[in-house]
Amino acid sequence: MKLLVTGSSGLIGSEVVDYFCQQGWQVHGVDNNMRADFFGPQGDTRWNQERLKAKHAAFHHHELDIRDRKAVLDCLATLQPTHVVHTAAQPSHDLAASRPFDDFDTNAVGTLNLLEATRLHAPAAVFIHMSTNKVYGDRPNTIRLKELSTRWDYDDAAYENGITESFPIDQSKHSLFGASKVAADVMVQEYGRYFGMKCCALRGGCLTGPNHSGVELHGFLSYLIKCNLSGRKYNVFGYKGKQVRDNIHSLDVVKFMHAFFENPRCGEVYNIGGGRANSVSILEAFDRIAVLSGKAMQWEYVDKNREGDHICYLSDLSKMKAHYPGWNITKNLEAVFEEIYRATLAGLQQ
Repeated sequence: MKLLVTGSSGLIGSEVVDYFCQQGWQVHGVDNNMRADFFGPQGDTRWNQERLKAKHAAFHHHELDIRDRKAVLDCLATLQPTHVVHTAAQPSHDLAASRPFDDFDTNAVGTLNLLEATRLHAPAAVFIHMSTNKVYGDRPNTIRLKELSTRWDYDDAAYENGITESFPIDQSKHSLFGASKVAADVMVQEYGRYFGMKCCALRGGCLTGPNHSGVELHGFLSYLIKCNLSGRKYNVFGYKGKQVRDNIHSLDVVKFMHAFFENPRCGEVYNIGGGRANSVSILEAFDRIAVLSGKAMQWEYVDKNREGDHICYLSDLSKMKAHYPGWNITKNLEAVFEEIYRATLAGLQQ
């Protein structure tokens, strides 16, 4: 098997590389460290690239910008992979507003470049795209909510298990980032439905894990834990700090990808997150990390939420489990916090 992974130095991309190299696959990674350009030194992922190269003889790195159409076409023509995982993206709401061309060219045009290159040069390949729950815009905020002591929660029995893939994605505020990811998400579906390509879009909630280079604009738990351990102030943007996210470990994301590879479908979408069991609010996350580290969280409240942000978001995993009954969450919230805490602590001590 020959796998091409874009964004191979990022959180999900590097987990994909680790996992499939261990499965004995030949893995080619595409990454040009745009995260450092987007977020500065804290977002730099070269350390992860070097880790992967040192660890896996079956891993081959390609310095390539997915916005470069000719380079992408040439790459697919040369490699002709059997499988493609597309994780490369500009991932921040806030940054998209200040760099709209870079955001759209990376998220939407880059995805189109990869889809068309795959169709032309590796049409039988299975293609997985990392989308986002931000394709739903701020529409989830129209669900009736109840305020609890440390979190918001749905006050509508229809959403007890979270949001399904049939939830509307238009006529809401997405942020420019969300809009560019909608374009990519729908294009992936179209290549499946129109051209019959075996592909899916995974609408991720909070994807997390110990290899995340979290920054304030992206990487909720990683950045929060880094702030706690380094004594840095964490800014809470609106919603009383009670906004809720469901967190899924990067390994569980990749295990679902493997299941999809073994039984692919055409043009599917899945909401992939931790579900209710792995959900946490910012205030609750402060308490969890304080218990682990023994350090009180230093934080400040900013009485303005981010544009297009979700008050409460839980992924309904029913469709994933119905289509792939052998898959389930294996890393609970305690394990997620513990792994990120230990990795962050080790990094700060170096």
